[in-house]
Amino acid sequence: MVRSERYVYRFGNGVADADDSMRALLGNKGAGLVQMSRLSIPVPPGFIIGTNACHHYFKHGTLPPSLTKEIKAAMQWLGETMGREFNNAQNPLLVSVRSGSVVSMPGMMDTILNVGLSQSSIDGLVSQSGSTQLALDSYRRLIQMFSAVVLDVPKGDLDQVMTAIYANHSSGGLLSDDALREAIHQLRAVVLRSTGEEFPDNGDQQLQLAIQAVIESWSNERARFYRRLNGISDDLGTAVTVQAMVMGNAGAESGTGVGFTRNPSTGEKEIFGEFLANAQGEDIVSGARTPVSIASLKRSMPDVYEELSAIVMQLEQHYRDVQDFEFTVENRKLFLLQTRSAKRSAIAAVRTAVDMVAENLITKDEAISRVNPASISEILAPQLDFTTSYPTLLTTGIAASPGAAVGRIAFSSAEVVRMAKQPDHDPLILISHETTAEDIHGMALAAGFLTAHGGATSHAAVVARGMGKCCITGAKEIVIDKAASVLRIGDQTLHKGDWISLDGSTGRIFSGQLLLRAPDEKNEALQTLLDWTKDIATLDVRANADTPLDAVQARIAGARGIGLCRTEHMFFAPERLPHVRAMILASSTEDRQAPLEQLLPMQQHDFEALFREMSPLPVTIRLLDPPLHEFLPSLDEARADLENAAITNREVRKFKQLTERIQALTEINPMMGHRGCRLSITYPEILEMQVKAILQAAINVIREGYKTVPEIMVPLIASAEEMSWLRKRIDHVASEVFAHAGMSIPYLVGTMIELPRAAICAHTIAQYVDFASFGTNDLTQMTFGLSRDDSSVFLNHYLEHGILPSDPFVTLDREGVGNLIRIAINGLRETNPEIKIGICGEHGGDPASIHFFSTLGIDYVSCSPARIRTARLAAAQISRNDSHISEMPSLMAT
Repeated sequence: MVRSERYVYRFGNGVADADDSMRALLGNKGAGLVQMSRLSIPVPPGFIIGTNACHHYFKHGTLPPSLTKEIKAAMQWLGETMGREFNNAQNPLLVSVRSGSVVSMPGMMDTILNVGLSQSSIDGLVSQSGSTQLALDSYRRLIQMFSAVVLDVPKGDLDQVMTAIYANHSSGGLLSDDALREAIHQLRAVVLRSTGEEFPDNGDQQLQLAIQAVIESWSNERARFYRRLNGISDDLGTAVTVQAMVMGNAGAESGTGVGFTRNPSTGEKEIFGEFLANAQGEDIVSGARTPVSIASLKRSMPDVYEELSAIVMQLEQHYRDVQDFEFTVENRKLFLLQTRSAKRSAIAAVRTAVDMVAENLITKDEAISRVNPASISEILAPQLDFTTSYPTLLTTGIAASPGAAVGRIAFSSAEVVRMAKQPDHDPLILISHETTAEDIHGMALAAGFLTAHGGATSHAAVVARGMGKCCITGAKEIVIDKAASVLRIGDQTLHKGDWISLDGSTGRIFSGQLLLRAPDEKNEALQTLLDWTKDIATLDVRANADTPLDAVQARIAGARGIGLCRTEHMFFAPERLPHVRAMILASSTEDRQAPLEQLLPMQQHDFEALFREMSPLPVTIRLLDPPLHEFLPSLDEARADLENAAITNREVRKFKQLTERIQALTEINPMMGHRGCRLSITYPEILEMQVKAILQAAINVIREGYKTVPEIMVPLIASAEEMSWLRKRIDHVASEVFAHAGMSIPYLVGTMIELPRAAICAHTIAQYVDFASFGTNDLTQMTFGLSRDDSSVFLNHYLEHGILPSDPFVTLDREGVGNLIRIAINGLRETNPEIKIGICGEHGGDPASIHFFSTLGIDYVSCSPARIRTARLAAAQISRNDSHISEMPSLMAT
């Protein structure tokens, strides 16, 4: 007899049918509830429907046939445990139905509270609680939440009813019994108009529909968008938690709260969070009411505060990580509803990791693995610069997510999306009363968020920290008039499109466009963490640096050399451009020599500065790469110069020559045209000048006492024959330089593999090079046939529809481009086992791509100076076999 699959697992009141090791089945929320039950922490009892039921639903279109029987048995046990009965009018059992993915997705999926309550059981709930107000308020909440989530009644229609009721009947934010009855009547009428049917008052029907709706919310638009945004797999599915209700809306000695065992913005060791009296969970998360600090419980309910403090510290010690917890107090009795590893800002993630090592909670290796490498950019986020202006302080809100944001005002998520479609648009600030999960599209595009309501754990705050963006909440003094597209703060009025500046570290809001400045890069905790990586990482991290200033920044960030110096970036300086243009316009090799002789000392000076700054680390210099026409003015610029000049025959001839040359060099597809090594073959005198400048610079700095071994990299090689021809030319120039200098120095010659043919034929190229570095930007472009400059028009549609799992210019495509790199590396090492191999495209700064590169046995990655710390941490995690790096879903440590 084949045993049917199990779907339901109970917890609470001394029962735990599962354990924390079953997290993939129980979901993050369910695993926490099970573990708290095992630790004898007070949790409302309930049961978890595993993610396997979700998988079955999306595979077959229905819930598993055996699930109904399991739920019925679990509900009977839950009723016996609570001393109540589901669907019993006299002694009703009410439950919450919540989602719970393995990876936390705050607010993206659905929750329904007070399931099982009906018009006929209101009196029964009054008898249980002794409060008519509680019973009526709970039923009102059920209708609002269930109708919007399960019955697809427009949320705006339901909210409109409650807005009017509160405006006409509230007293101190509370509704009278009569007002609640009126609200219930009007809400049920909205449901009837919208669906054509009465609101369902049968508990079994409510439960069945709620469970199905929560499972279906796994595939709603906002959840799918959030997973795409954060790299979360669509295959995980959600568990469903069905749990006995505890009533935080039972009066002044009841309430609900959300907290952290350490400050999620700063990492300070303190219980941090918020509490809202006489409320249920959605009140505090939605931001509709502004809560108070958890610390206020010390005064109002000191016994509850002491018990809560002891429990959450027990949880932090047990999990050895910062905990994000939710709790409810019902008539001074405490219940924990959730615990999970807390999402936190990058600053907090680094500080808590380092502090916990000092507290002997975790090891240094664990601390390194706890910080998402991509989140380090948040620590280095810009701050407002007050040194050059005296801004007008509008008001101060709650500092919910650190950093700063300056942008133009938009009053809705949809408005942000519309404004962001304008070419070359300015940064945007989303300003609203509060944000909801429906705002995710606009929040992804905005530079920062400002809300009138909510606190440090409201939706806007949690999402902002997850995205690494600035956020200010609870700015009570702002008045938003969406209809008029204006924002009023005191006597100040700002309109849509006006500039506003946010200081997310202090909560201050300023009018106008303040400057942003770079933050202090000498973050003590970050430096400590990175110091721990020095002896761990086996993969070197180099910098893409073109100037001495870039090199300085790279050394400060801990780069182990320069992996890519793009020499063409040295030619755009105003004093050099005329010589470059003269070189290009020359009609013969002889004519070209004069401007090249002018350029040689300039290039040599640059190379000397780089070698000195990076000594004794390696410096890889790529020979000239871009299409030559990029150095020439446009025809319109040339015509304007002619008009502004004295019209002489000489000027006319010059204009004609320039016009002809621009037309001759203009290509239909310049990225696949006369560039890279093709320039060195057609104009070998350019190659000779650059090689001479590199080697003479190296000789000079070595004579000064510095150490360097220059690495000369030839770009855009497609064949071994090209590389053979160029290697001979480079070595010939080197021998001449050494003879003239009276000394020789070691140097390396290599190539940048950025064409599919070069990757496939790398084994033939390897005999002519000492190193090879993959230009993954162009290799991706050439392999996909996508322009990285123009493909955004349709690439977003590919990502939205799941045709591509991620932007291939951000995270390397392993199946296509990755396989080409694998083929190339195998060929290179087969021919030349000692060859040095690196990555010099910007994928070298992406943690997921770095993890893949490490599996191929490369020697180093190279990236922009701003991403070096990110790459260093990723490399250290790889060395500790932290394979989860590629799975890290967001900019927050989880």
